[in-house]
Amino acid sequence: MSQANHKGSHLKKDLGGFDLTMLGIGATIGTGIFVLTGVAASLHAGPALVISFILSGLACLFAALCYSEFASSVPTSGSAYTFSYATFGELIAWILGWDLILEYGLASSAVASGWSGYFQGLLSGFGIQLPTAITSAYNPNNGTFIDLPAILIIFLITTLLISGVKKSSRFNSIMVIVKVSVILLFIFVGVNYVQPENWTPFMPFGFSGVAVGAATVFFAYLGFDAVATAAEEVKNPQRNMPIGIISSLAVCTVLYIVVSLILTGIIPYTELNVKSPVAFALQYIQQDWVAGFISLGAIVGITTVLLVMLYAQTRLFYSISRDGLLPKALSKVNKKTKTPVANTVITGAIVAVFAGCVPLNKLAELTNIGTLFAFIVVSIGILVLRKTQPELKRPFKVPFVPVVPILSVLFCGFLIIQLPASTWISFGIWMVIGLVVYFAYGRKNSELAKTEKKDNAA
Repeated sequence: MSQANHKGSHLKKDLGGFDLTMLGIGATIGTGIFVLTGVAASLHAGPALVISFILSGLACLFAALCYSEFASSVPTSGSAYTFSYATFGELIAWILGWDLILEYGLASSAVASGWSGYFQGLLSGFGIQLPTAITSAYNPNNGTFIDLPAILIIFLITTLLISGVKKSSRFNSIMVIVKVSVILLFIFVGVNYVQPENWTPFMPFGFSGVAVGAATVFFAYLGFDAVATAAEEVKNPQRNMPIGIISSLAVCTVLYIVVSLILTGIIPYTELNVKSPVAFALQYIQQDWVAGFISLGAIVGITTVLLVMLYAQTRLFYSISRDGLLPKALSKVNKKTKTPVANTVITGAIVAVFAGCVPLNKLAELTNIGTLFAFIVVSIGILVLRKTQPELKRPFKVPFVPVVPILSVLFCGFLIIQLPASTWISFGIWMVIGLVVYFAYGRKNSELAKTEKKDNAA
């Protein structure tokens, strides 16, 4: 807290409760609702996809309550990384921070690649075809070498983030209103074509299919936790942080449940294994003009997800750097815009390289495991901090402790064990690399280590 308020290095407090809610919706509604719903319904859950969304939503609700208590008590940048630093100490905080770098970085790269695909589809609708070589990541067999549209959108959003958090927030709010309007248009048109017989059989793959579906569509909920990274730039964070986190999650959950019901009611679940299920369903009922709006909404939706994910990544680097675990250049703030410019440029460049040049497989699962791990640690942190610091000022308190944090751990634990072994192996390798970085660099250069040396010398 004292670091956050240090003169000349702090971020500008520009955001209110509405801005935070819009950031949460902006980060959450995107790839999940426009892409993953069809795959999860056709391969895993069938019409019971709605139960998958409810299960994932419950896991997120319990975690969101835990995040809200931390964000109102320790309103600084860094989200779960900062919370775990305050609760468990430096090593566990680094492990969680390294985990979140994986989540936000790979999610940003994957989302940029998805944006590129939708954008090229929009261009082709106008008869414009880009040269094959610049349409996708490096794959000589397909004649592709670089995904230029993905790199360009990352460059544009990086420039926007450098200009200041208020401008970025305004842009995000406008885009969120557009994409929510498009989803409401789908609901308004689609509800007239629902055929209840398409909901039978309701659970064709059994409850195990619903569980795997829940782990898959969990990707659709990624984003509300990114709201917590904005804490240091929020006016009255003790009040506004819980509002932003919980209200954005509530809006997204309701929209997901309604859309999944209508989607599986319009078209048999067996036909939904497509890349754009919402637009496909509208074409199925011969509402092509609405399908065009849905494609536009998907582009807008994915743009806001990319904006908030990149923003969250920069604030995470800022917090870790301020603690000395990464080079100090990442926490230097521009005097005029009050944004970490060098940090933002470096983040944009790294994400652009991955999105533009590297074929990224299994990204949804890797991002999911990283997020679920963070949720579990934060939930345990609530229990620990209630014991170790009972007098800490808590403007927002998790209700029914220890029940809610324990339920959060159980729900997230249930979802995390549904993920495939290959994902666990990749996650383990990433964590080992993180420990090497910590012991080779972070441990020697951390502010905590410097403080301890001074204390010992005194």
